[in-house]
Amino acid sequence: MNPDFDLIVFGATGFTGRLVAEYLQARGATRWAIAGRNAAKLAAVRDELGLPKDLPLLQADAGDAAALRALVARTRVVISTVGPYQLHGEPLVTACAEAGTDYVDLCGEPLWMARMIDKLTPLAQQSGARIVFSCGFDSIPFDLGVVYLQAQAQERLGAPLREVRARMARMKGAASGGTLASMMETFEAIRREPALGQTMSDPFALTPGFKGPTQPDDQGAALDDWADLWAGPFVMAAINTKNVHRSNALRGHPWGRDFVYSEKMLTGRPGTPDKGAKKAQALARMTRWQNRVLGFGPARALLRRFVLTQPGDGPNKAAREAGHYEVWFSGKSASGELLRAIVKGDRDPGYGSTCKLISEAALCLVEDIPRSATPGGVWTPGSAMGLALVRRLHERAGLTFEMAAQSRRNP
Repeated sequence: MNPDFDLIVFGATGFTGRLVAEYLQARGATRWAIAGRNAAKLAAVRDELGLPKDLPLLQADAGDAAALRALVARTRVVISTVGPYQLHGEPLVTACAEAGTDYVDLCGEPLWMARMIDKLTPLAQQSGARIVFSCGFDSIPFDLGVVYLQAQAQERLGAPLREVRARMARMKGAASGGTLASMMETFEAIRREPALGQTMSDPFALTPGFKGPTQPDDQGAALDDWADLWAGPFVMAAINTKNVHRSNALRGHPWGRDFVYSEKMLTGRPGTPDKGAKKAQALARMTRWQNRVLGFGPARALLRRFVLTQPGDGPNKAAREAGHYEVWFSGKSASGELLRAIVKGDRDPGYGSTCKLISEAALCLVEDIPRSATPGGVWTPGSAMGLALVRRLHERAGLTFEMAAQSRRNP
């Protein structure tokens, strides 16, 4: 049976959902619709964005299982921008897994993802649904950056890289309000069930049945001897690291069962005075402070009241377009060959780039990835779409994936 639509954007009245709808319109998408719980607000979004007057508006509440089942039966792919997913996401993704409808989201919530992987994998394998979490800034640039670098290693060296280091070199733009909301809900879950803290700290929390080697400590300050630069903690490492290891596992461990990955933010070169070291140490202290604050219930309540971005709020167009980011990837093979790649994004990560990433991921499933290549299951972007999505993002979404000239042998 041919569904009515290729794409449905669920949560189109939210700030990120509006950006996704605007991007799809600019991309000339066809056979698509927008959905949410309030029909009047959907009509307002359609009119404010100048979307076609005949664009279908579909009403469904995130908690109405029957309405969601009817909704997902009408499309090939659902784009979900309604988070935190641990609060609002389960009914929709379950409906997709049961119906055989593909699904992409912006989730960076490992505790929820681990639970959904266990629940949804048998459903999706039976129905044929491709469920793909983390199709925004967390974790596409990092997940696909490793996929790209490893493909270059196979082509140039004929062997995988046993260790890859991702280093955020430059970033302009704030994390989304949804990211902070998700972090606070995660701390709430750990407060209710302290054992979940082990899941958050486990780099293999999303690879059930597999535990790889001990991974580097991403929480402290350290001099990266490959880059000769100081580095401190990067806020997205907790989710990105788990997704990278899941990609390796789902692809059958082509990078080895002993693969090592780390992710940090660069802070500067060694020197006198050593500003790079001081920045890295300050970043590590700030990360520890942030974790203590978010772990304290009254502090979370204050943040919700006074700090969190409210629904419908976010940076204006000028700020989104002024943002950017650059991630350096360095990898070493078993024989000591060192390869380097750079991934760049041309918009702020939390909004301007993310809306393009999730939209192209959905279109990639529709247009580029047959079910014979990626069957039903719960996937990562790197394992479900891999280099096909790299090419699409490079050509259409303002991302560049390039090898660095410094690739060399590192004894």
